[in-house]
Amino acid sequence: MLPAIETAIPTLALIAVAAYLLGSVPFGLVIARIMGLGNLREIGSGNIGATNVLRTGSKTAAFLTVLFDAGKGGVAVIIAGLWFGADAAQIAGLCAFLGHLFPIWLRFKGGKGVATFLGILIAISFWAGFATCMTWLAIAVIFRFSSLAALVSAAAAPLWLYVIGPANSAMFALVMALLIWVRHKDNITRLVAGNETRIGKK
Repeated sequence: MLPAIETAIPTLALIAVAAYLLGSVPFGLVIARIMGLGNLREIGSGNIGATNVLRTGSKTAAFLTVLFDAGKGGVAVIIAGLWFGADAAQIAGLCAFLGHLFPIWLRFKGGKGVATFLGILIAISFWAGFATCMTWLAIAVIFRFSSLAALVSAAAAPLWLYVIGPANSAMFALVMALLIWVRHKDNITRLVAGNETRIGKK
């Protein structure tokens, strides 16, 4: 079940473009360069997300990356929701998420979307988002694999939304969760092989 489309289609199209461009901003790359940590594309996995920023040894940079990557998704949802409605909020969230995964500024080679996904969830439903964050944290603390925490929490997010609400956002979250799993295909291979990099390893 999805929210009814109440916003005019041209308006939704403009919201989609604006949210995509916001989501495309590669904050991890920008923060790493500002803080003199080098080019993330040449560090660790080459990913622009917080986990790879952490491999530079800067916890501050990693925290800021999480904050800004989550924030761009959350801001897109909140603004669209306040100005237009639930349908616009979900379109904005999805397009911000796609912008992070496929940023126009980086030739459509972006991150894996976990922090942005969590920011979107919190903006849609604070408690469902909080439960998803706690799921990520629990798996990360127990197993010390960021990728495993991302996979489990992404899978749990639609269930949390269905239970806590709004239930009509569960399918929306499922689409993003599936994309997160696709983006983690190499991590899944390494997890199965037993050679995935643990959290905190440079």
